[in-house]
Amino acid sequence: MTTRIQPFIEPIPKSRKTSSNTVYSFERSLEAPDLELLPDLVPNARLRMDGLHFLSLLPETSIPVAFFDPQYRGVLERLKYGNEGRTRGRRRLALAQMSEKVIGNFIGAIGRVLIPSGHLFLWVDKYHLCTGIANWFDHTDLETVDLVTWDKGTLGMGYRTRRRAEYCVVLQKIPRRAKGVWKIHNIPDVFKERPFNKAEHPHSKPVELQGQLLRAVSHRGDFIVDPAAGSFSVMQAAINYDRNFLGCDVNG
Repeated sequence: MTTRIQPFIEPIPKSRKTSSNTVYSFERSLEAPDLELLPDLVPNARLRMDGLHFLSLLPETSIPVAFFDPQYRGVLERLKYGNEGRTRGRRRLALAQMSEKVIGNFIGAIGRVLIPSGHLFLWVDKYHLCTGIANWFDHTDLETVDLVTWDKGTLGMGYRTRRRAEYCVVLQKIPRRAKGVWKIHNIPDVFKERPFNKAEHPHSKPVELQGQLLRAVSHRGDFIVDPAAGSFSVMQAAINYDRNFLGCDVNG
């Protein structure tokens, strides 16, 4: 038994239709195929499942947008100050950590299910942004096309400087296209917003920023995927903008 959901097209305001003499397009011509879901994949629900298994259940080249917030070990392992797990990083350290290989496997699996010119929004911190993340996706058809800085509005970890921001790397599956794919052009590259439901999860993400990003590269009714959903902030963002969420977390 499968679930079949037909996506529908988001209307384009007449005053913002594409002009032939501009590089900007407010119309998205890229369409995702109809998606047939296995019974285990319930839309708009908090699924408790291993993320790699979840991705293996999705058809190849079927999803226009994915988010991924890896639970990386880098900061807690390499920037040690001596109080990890006691006075610092206690809640984060309690979560199942991902090795570099596992992160690469996730990104490879996401690349498999994305449609051509589909997008992955990949969350990273300052440490990984500085040391490099290209090895996470150099085995895929994904390429970096942009970066958004999320200003959380509060100071976080740090010995020399305190972290106030995280970063969303925008990756696109080849072929790289902007016109006719990205339809919102007023998203600032520094976005200030408080985390979503931080009391529930130690590294919750911003709902409105993720909502604006998914809105820019999808139609109403499209499926938005998150295989490591954490606080399920992406689900809330998808629901806010009339998209269908598909995602899971090992903790449900």
